[in-house]
Amino acid sequence: MGKYIVKRVAYMLVVLILLSFIMFMIYSMVPSNRAFTDANSEIKTMKNLSPEERKTKFEELYLQYQRKYGTDTDNKVVRYLRWVGLAPLYDGSYDGILQGNLGWSYDYQQPVVEMVKTPMWVTIRLNIFATILALGITIPLGIRCAVKRGSVLDQGMQVVTIVGYSLPTFLISILFIWVFATRLGWFPPSGMKTPGSNFTGLKYWTDYMYYMALPLITMTFCSLGGMTRYVRASMIESLSLDCIRTARAKGLREKVVIYSHAWRNALIPIVTLVVGWFLGIFAGSIVIEQMFAINGMGKIMINALRSSDFDVVLLMQMFYVAMSLLGNLIIDIVYGFVDPRVRVSK
Repeated sequence: MGKYIVKRVAYMLVVLILLSFIMFMIYSMVPSNRAFTDANSEIKTMKNLSPEERKTKFEELYLQYQRKYGTDTDNKVVRYLRWVGLAPLYDGSYDGILQGNLGWSYDYQQPVVEMVKTPMWVTIRLNIFATILALGITIPLGIRCAVKRGSVLDQGMQVVTIVGYSLPTFLISILFIWVFATRLGWFPPSGMKTPGSNFTGLKYWTDYMYYMALPLITMTFCSLGGMTRYVRASMIESLSLDCIRTARAKGLREKVVIYSHAWRNALIPIVTLVVGWFLGIFAGSIVIEQMFAINGMGKIMINALRSSDFDVVLLMQMFYVAMSLLGNLIIDIVYGFVDPRVRVSK
């Protein structure tokens, strides 16, 4: 197991480096020049300069900002190495990711790490609640539909899950806002807290959950279709195995057969989806956060792309790539615990 993990981590580092290089090159081709923009903004604040002085001063400022951002060379490989922290800047210093410089948000005028702290916690809290709710509903429901295959419950749930799986998230969000916020008035349509409030303690959490209730309901509903059908299909296949027939022939109780034998065999394909869900709590729900005006990672990502705040985009993309690679490793390791027949030691 140890050798396998070390080998996989080495592969992950290689993939992470390759993908970081590709992403950096892609964003470098976008027509955006921060040094030019900053120099031009600063030169506009300087009055009483002759055209010749203005031109000279602009060139000085432009070079100064290029050196600050490490773009005083057209060699994109050198710029990538400076971004990583493997190549020196013009003055011989190193100031990249490896030195702890994870980027500067051009829009928020603060380090990217500081800027994403609050949205990250908002996204994590929202997605943890939604994931736990969805798993708590879909897994028992999928097992029940598989055991009662062909029943009224099973047929009804197939219709509901197909509808939930087929409709786009933004359409479900609009529908739920119209029903629960506009028509019934049970929940607020958007926001994260009561406007102008400054609650603390229990009152803060009560107000927060009141505003998060409708996004949570929407996210949970959107998740029901795929996972329920996935669990149902996996359980139906597991219940048809010879070992299940043998367990029943031995006279074991039906609950023991279902939950100790069939469910254990059905877990292998489900583990991939479940682990992916939990790792997805960091990524944010872009559509949900946009529809309900939630200041989370999804909204930050969209705003950064719109404003060409590429330091934010690159850091978040690198984070998501790292989480995906880590998730694949965790899934493989969990396979070995779920099913002893799976060996990950090689």
